[in-house]
Order: sequence, then structure tokens, then C-alpha cells
Amino acid sequence: MSSSLLADAALLANGSIEFNVSGVVDQFWRLTVDGLAYGSIYALVAVGYTLVYGVLRLINFAHSEIFMVGMFGQYIGLMVVGFSPSGNVYSEGIVLTVVYLLVAMIFGMLVSGATAVGLERIAYRPLRKRGAKPLIFLITAIGMSFVLQEFVHYVLPKFSTKLGGTNAQQPIMLVQPTEQFTLFGASVSNVTIVIIVAAIILAATTEILINRTKFGRGIRAVAQDPDTATLMGVSRERIIMLTFLLGGLLAGAAAMLYTLKIPNGIIYSGGFILGIKAFSAAVLGGIGNLRGALLGGLLLGLAENYGQILFGTQWRDVVAFVVLVAVLMFRPTGILGESLGRARV
Repeated sequence: MSSSLLADAALLANGSIEFNVSGVVDQFWRLTVDGLAYGSIYALVAVGYTLVYGVLRLINFAHSEIFMVGMFGQYIGLMVVGFSPSGNVYSEGIVLTVVYLLVAMIFGMLVSGATAVGLERIAYRPLRKRGAKPLIFLITAIGMSFVLQEFVHYVLPKFSTKLGGTNAQQPIMLVQPTEQFTLFGASVSNVTIVIIVAAIILAATTEILINRTKFGRGIRAVAQDPDTATLMGVSRERIIMLTFLLGGLLAGAAAMLYTLKIPNGIIYSGGFILGIKAFSAAVLGGIGNLRGALLGGLLLGLAENYGQILFGTQWRDVVAFVVLVAVLMFRPTGILGESLGRARV
């Protein structure tokens, strides 16, 4: 009986899993370029997870919804300045396109940042004051994730029929993807360039902020020893609030970049899978390590892009998590594996 079951399983696997090695080789550079674009987005969201974990030892599963709220924030910003997304490519000139892109990013970052700070103040701060156990924080984070989802799903449409609800928003098509140059035969579009360059700038700015400013020293001090940091005059509550704010701002920026890549992805449940991948990226690189989050995001984007050709498109998400498990089996602390408090992130 067992041999029959194994044979059936093998036939099922052969029918549903491809091993298209030649496809990966032939499309290697295209997959690499596209993977880096997705990985850049994962990395920016992963930084929010890793910062909060480094300071509070809290897995903020609601951070995926902070990203999702940022997508709606950019939508609101564009509506405020008179741009109504229609699903058609905007073609009224470069200057206005850049202005609208900046408006979308600024509003997305502001809404995500404000939501992250509100989440910390309403959901997590009261638990800290009561000395709640880590499990309570984890359950609260999961619960707040659903609260934010359902707020956009059911409550937001009560304020504006153009926002929220069951269906995806009208796609924001500010930039038409066009080839700028080729890399070993792989087309590199303007959208890919914007995503990667913006992610590099934001990541570099974050690292400078953490390493070379008073705020950054405060983050590292609280992450290493919160009690001693408080005795030395560091306001722990202020550092925690600003950490949530920073993570939220980066999630809002990632939301705009994601919308450039996937214009029709603005929906109340749009942050769920991406948030899990970003969390996986943070763990893959080393949870609590800023550079680890960035490295993990890029590696995860590449792995799932290669995997969808090697095994089939339907296995894209599975590949990302299998890579995570495989790495953690050999290096449980992640690739870089240092905490925020010990590393000069």
C-alpha cells in the first residue's frame, strides 16, 4: 500500500511541478532584474519588522497592514490634489507625473507612519505598562492586523465610496513601463530603475540615521539594554514611538513602489502575503539586523523569481518560504544573525 501511495505522489508531483532548468538559464538576467525589484520592496517592509523586533522583541504582524494602509494613503493623496485614477496611463507630461509620484509617496508615508504610531499607542503601549507577556503582544498584533484589514474593507467605504470595499481600487498608472536599456539581454524598464534606486536611497538614509544620529544611538541603546538606556537619560517611550514611525514611513514608501510595479494591487487584503514575505526576509537575513533585512529581502525576491520558472508559477510563494526554512535549518539566527543592540547596523 505504501509503495502505491508513493508512486501516486510521484505522479502527482511530476504533473504539477516543473524542473525547467533551461528556462532559468535562458532567462537568468531577466529574472534577476525583476527579482531585485520585488526584493527591494520586500526589504523596505522588512526593515519595519526588524526595527520593532530589535527594540521591543516584538513580532509586529500588523506591519503588513501598515503597508496596505500606505497604498490607500497614496490613493487619498492623489485624490486630494485632483488626480483621479482611472486605470489608464497618465500622459500629461513628465513634470506633473513626477509631482504626482511625490504626492503619492509623501501621503503613503504619512498615512503609514501615522497608523504605525497610532497602533503602538493604542494597542502596544497599554500592554507594556501592564507588563504583559510576549504571547499577549503577539496575539494583539495578529488581532490588530485583522482590525486594520476590516476597517479598510467595511468601514472606509462609509466615508468615501471610492475607497476600500471588497474590490481592488482603480489602478494607479502614473508611469508606463518602457525599456531604458538592456543588461546581458534583459530589459530594464524605467519602473524597475525607480524602484531599485529609490530603495537604495531609502535604505542608505535609514542606515545613516541609525548609525550617525542621536536618534540612532538611542535605538541601539534601547535595543541593547533598555533599563540602562533609561538611566542614561534616553526616553524609552519616545524611542519606541519613533521606531514605529520610521518603520511606517518605509512601509509607506514601499507601498508606492509596489503600486508602480503592480498598479492593480491596491486592495484591503493586499498586504497579507507581501507582509509574510517581508517578515520572512527579515528572519532570513537575521531578525533585528537592519542590513540582514535588506539582504534577506533581495535574496527572497531573487529566489522566488528563479523558483517560479524552475518549478512553475504556482509555486512562486512556496519557493520563498522553502528557502527560508532551508536557511534556518543550517543557520537559525539568519544569514547575518546579529541583533540591533549588538551590531553596528
